[in-house]
Amino acid sequence: MFRYDAGKDGFIDLMELKLMMEKLGASQTHLGLKNMIKEVDEDFDGKLSFREFLLIFRKAAAGELQEDSGLHALARLSEIDVSTEGVKGAKSFFEAKVQAINEASRFEEEIKAEQEEKKKQAEEMKQRKAAFKELQSAFKQ
Repeated sequence: MFRYDAGKDGFIDLMELKLMMEKLGASQTHLGLKNMIKEVDEDFDGKLSFREFLLIFRKAAAGELQEDSGLHALARLSEIDVSTEGVKGAKSFFEAKVQAINEASRFEEEIKAEQEEKKKQAEEMKQRKAAFKELQSAFKQ
């Protein structure tokens, strides 16, 4: 992914994705590229982080991508043919794929932890507001 990060900012933007897809032989329309980003852009910044890039392969493995989508084409381009790559090439490919999936799992755990923390903070806020209202009502009497 970062081979195509021309801006060296750690993200793949629309133009970088366009160039990447063209180099991989799976050119997309402008709208198609926007839809590719939109489908996995968790933070709605209009570009792909490494974590969002990994999400493409996770969705592909889970069968969550439409067959005609650009993301499906990108995921398909990452498949390997053992007859042309050899066993060592396939081994390296699958080791990298396992590492990417493990990385994605770690990110999912971080997201869940963040969500739990936000829920906890919201509940604490709710309790503080209730306590404040209770105190406020005591002073009104």
